[in-house]
Amino acid sequence: MSFRWPNKDPDELLDYSVDWSRYLGTAIISSVTWFVQSKTYDTKTQIDAGETFATASSGATTDTIQNVSQTNTNTVATINIDGGTHNEEYTFSCQITDNTGSRSERTIKLRVKER
Repeated sequence: MSFRWPNKDPDELLDYSVDWSRYLGTAIISSVTWFVQSKTYDTKTQIDAGETFATASSGATTDTIQNVSQTNTNTVATINIDGGTHNEEYTFSCQITDNTGSRSERTIKLRVKER
């Protein structure tokens, strides 16, 4: 199952977060790794025209979308995202490890649309 963030304009620089508090219980986040997979669609047929996958480390750009920075608290992981291509959908994965050694991942979709 994947979640969805609100659409982003290519010119916006915004924070997007994943709240892990319900999953963690009394544990806390020890580390966070972000991944991004992009999909390009043919706007007429709405058919997937290709994809890429990469670790989205701070400062990294993947297929025109950039992880400017990332932060986390004990329960929330946040990524600051810039850029993107109009009519492209990006799939972000947020993988955490908690202080008990458990690891989990959430997948979130982000659509880039001109406003």
